[in-house]
Amino acid sequence: MDSTTLTRTDQPSTSAQAAEQDIRRDLAACYRLVDHYRWNDLTYTHISARLDEREEFLLNPFGLLFDEVTASNLVKVDPEGKVLQDATGLGVNAAGFVIHSAVHAARPDVRCVMHTHTAAGMAVSTHPQGLLPITQHAMRFHGRIGRHAYEGIALDPAERERLARDLGSHGALILENHGLLTCAPTVAEAFNLMYYLERACQAQVAALSSGAVPIKAADDAVEKTARIFDQFGAEASQRDWKAMLRMLDRRGLDYRE
Repeated sequence: MDSTTLTRTDQPSTSAQAAEQDIRRDLAACYRLVDHYRWNDLTYTHISARLDEREEFLLNPFGLLFDEVTASNLVKVDPEGKVLQDATGLGVNAAGFVIHSAVHAARPDVRCVMHTHTAAGMAVSTHPQGLLPITQHAMRFHGRIGRHAYEGIALDPAERERLARDLGSHGALILENHGLLTCAPTVAEAFNLMYYLERACQAQVAALSSGAVPIKAADDAVEKTARIFDQFGAEASQRDWKAMLRMLDRRGLDYRE
C-alpha cells in the first residue's frame, strides 16, 4: 500500500476564489462517488485537481476515508509537494503526490487525475495484454490507454518521468500490478473515464473467468466505437456529472462544506 506521509509545512491559508471553490466542490463530490461505487481502498488511492493555470493542486488528507472528504478539508500542495493549506493537519500521501504531480507537470491540458485500486482494476493490471477490446466499454480505450511497469510503491520522484512517458497523450493508464489511472480537463470527464474503465475491467474479469474464448469484434468496428466516444465523451461526461451531483444531493451528503 501507499503508506508514507509527506511532512506538513504550515503556510497561511489563502482566500478561496469562486473558481477554486467550484473545483473543490467537484473534487469532493468525486471522492464521495468513488466511495458510493466502492472503488475506494480504505484511506489509500487519491484524486487530484489542479487549480486554474497555477501549478498548485488539491489532494485528499491522508488518513480520512473518502466519505469524510469535503470541499474545505482538501489539502493544497505546490509542485514540490509542500503543503500550502491543510485544515486537517494530516498532510498528503507521498506516493499520491509522486503519481499525481507527474501527470500534472507533464500534461497542462489535464486538471483532474484519478487513481484507484479496485479488485477488477488490479486484476486487469496483471493481464499480459492489459485491457482487451471485448466489450463496448473497453473499446472506448482502444489505442487510447497506456501501461506503466511496476517499480514498487511510488515514492521515488524519478519515477515521475517514466509515468508521464507511459501515459503520453492518453486519458487512461494501467499501472501494472497496481491499479488504474484516468485524467482529463475536468473532474467530470476524469470520473466518466474511470467509470467506464472500471466497468470494462469488471466485464473482462467476468468474461475470462468463464473459461470461454471471448468473441473478437472486427478491428474497424472497435476503432469506430472508440472514435464515437472521442467525439461525444466530453458532452456525455457533463450530462452524467450533473446527474451524479443530484444523486449526492438527494442523499444529503456534506461534501460541499
